[in-house]
Amino acid sequence: MSEALVNRRGEVVDAAERILEREGPDAVTMRRLADELRIQAPSLYKHIAGKTEIEAALQQRALERLGAVLAGASADLATLVAAYPRWALEHPRLYELSARHSLNRPRLASGVEAAAAAPLLKVTGGNVAAARAIWGLTHGLVDLELADRFPPNADLDAAWAHATSAFAIYCTPQPDGDP
Repeated sequence: MSEALVNRRGEVVDAAERILEREGPDAVTMRRLADELRIQAPSLYKHIAGKTEIEAALQQRALERLGAVLAGASADLATLVAAYPRWALEHPRLYELSARHSLNRPRLASGVEAAAAAPLLKVTGGNVAAARAIWGLTHGLVDLELADRFPPNADLDAAWAHATSAFAIYCTPQPDGDP
């Protein structure tokens, strides 16, 4: 693929992300993207196969970005768990597309999902079951927060601290490098 086509594909995905975050997943249509980019809708197909490819590209982007944030915060469980909701709340619709929808794994770059999970696996010493339980609990709290399901006076910091301490027994300090 030529550099110009790669750059144009990136512009299409950037526009899709802007629409997604402003208006939600249903607004990311080929016509809406064409309007955002000020081109004719059929011209989009020179750069991207369709909505399925756009959604997969957005999922990959979300996993890469969240993985990078978690990798930078993976010193311990509390730091890692604090980084997860912060990122999700800053990018709620991108998070939704990657965490509430099935991943389009065949269209994701090889290793992107594993790279996003690696920081959590690192703090759990490679304990996959513990990592999945922590991820599930963290996702659940984030999902409830995004849905504004907690009462206005809820002490969410206390809930996060309790969740973190409950799982601390599964986490062991890891030397630098892979678990």
